[in-house]
Amino acid sequence: MNAMKTRLDTALGKLTMYRLVLWVLAVLAVYSMVLNLLGWLTFGLPEMLAHLGLCLGLTYGSNSLMAKLFKVHPHSESSLITGLLLYFLFWPTELNPSMRVSDVAGIALACLLATASKYVLAFRGRHILNPAAAGAFITGLTGLNIATWWAATPAMLWLLVPGVVLVVRRTRKSLMAAVFMFTSTMIIVIQLLPTVADPGAALWQTLAQRPLLFFVGFMLTEPLTLPPRRRQQLALAVVVAVLFAVPYHLGVIANSPELALLVGNFVAFLLGQRGAVLLTFTGSRPLSTSATEFRFKPGRPVRHAPGQFIELHLPHRRSDGKGQRRVFSITSAPGSPEVKVGVGTAGPVSAAKQSLLALEPGDVVSATAIGGDFLPPHNPDTPVLLIAAGIGITPFMAHLAQASDGKRDAVLLYLARSNTELSYSPELEAASARIIARTSDGSAPAPFMENAGPHRIDHRRLRDLVPDITARDVYISGSPSAVSFLRTAARTAGAKRIQTDSFAGY
Repeated sequence: MNAMKTRLDTALGKLTMYRLVLWVLAVLAVYSMVLNLLGWLTFGLPEMLAHLGLCLGLTYGSNSLMAKLFKVHPHSESSLITGLLLYFLFWPTELNPSMRVSDVAGIALACLLATASKYVLAFRGRHILNPAAAGAFITGLTGLNIATWWAATPAMLWLLVPGVVLVVRRTRKSLMAAVFMFTSTMIIVIQLLPTVADPGAALWQTLAQRPLLFFVGFMLTEPLTLPPRRRQQLALAVVVAVLFAVPYHLGVIANSPELALLVGNFVAFLLGQRGAVLLTFTGSRPLSTSATEFRFKPGRPVRHAPGQFIELHLPHRRSDGKGQRRVFSITSAPGSPEVKVGVGTAGPVSAAKQSLLALEPGDVVSATAIGGDFLPPHNPDTPVLLIAAGIGITPFMAHLAQASDGKRDAVLLYLARSNTELSYSPELEAASARIIARTSDGSAPAPFMENAGPHRIDHRRLRDLVPDITARDVYISGSPSAVSFLRTAARTAGAKRIQTDSFAGY
């Protein structure tokens, strides 16, 4: 089972979250048309094709136009995702002599408003609200059209469920999704029981005929509109679930999925790094034969904790299908005047890495999100074991920088293919931590590092190297396969508290 999860994570890691969502939604759109041909949906294929073309054409075209007006590079994947979401939110308009023009006008308005919200309803370059939800909600207020969320139909579940599972797995929001699903499902089932005596039927009606799954998979977990910390995200999931499931009516405002999400978006905005941060590239340096450090001067202070990540928007003309936004661990200590990231730059080099390597001093990139929960223990007296595999060393540099005063009892076990791939040697030598290195080819690490020898690091070897592992909080960072193996080894060795952070490639 662990091997299957590792292979799945590795495969999903080859796609950015945006590209995965785009592909899943595209497959669901094709699937909906197949269902229509089979008679399981009754829209009519011409209506569905026209509806899809309208949503995609308007969101893509208006996004390109808005990007030119605001003099920014358009994020095409995002515009197509928005178009596909609106395809599933609004009922396809019937193409006949009695066609209601207001319905088409409402869909068009929702598409234009969704795009405009990314630029107008934004703060310092970062949109505050989910674009599709914003467009649908404002359109509903005009009375031209109302979002029906027709994706919530039993026939769609066959591909909707695995699609949602893939997206939630890739975004690492499984717990958040579970909290939302449990809370909203319980509320709705309790409401249905007086009229649907069978609890099983009430549960089926909730899951198959309400848009909970579509909502949580493709909209609630949208990364730019989430708070940065896990506990904040879980609390937000409860709040949004209550607003989603509890009926209310306040004047012209009634409960709806899009309103619940927009309220959650605004709360998340208040909790997070408010707005994009412009970073001026100041230089780079090789860390090893396989990694490079990039340094940036932020236009305003960047609030982050040791171990957190930063998402950079890296426009590049020659796309490799992985999108333009990438996540990197911040290696500089909180409060540093520069923001530093360490990146694996061994070949083959992706398009995003090529854009990083091509930066010249003075070039500006945008940081669109800061977050993550790979944080050191709050209590400085808690001893830690940090296990880094390859580029997994990067989040630990901020950990060690914070603990440079020697108050934290820290052990770093660093695994690499050879001694030429051991990065950050000067910083590690200056760190007040015990450094242990193990190289696959048996080459000797730097003199200040303890040589773990050529033996594979299993649970027995972990106990030999760190006899008090049971008393330490263990942090593991690296590729999904390395993290999976090392987590099992640490657990078998007696570790009680383990946190992990994996890098699937970018």
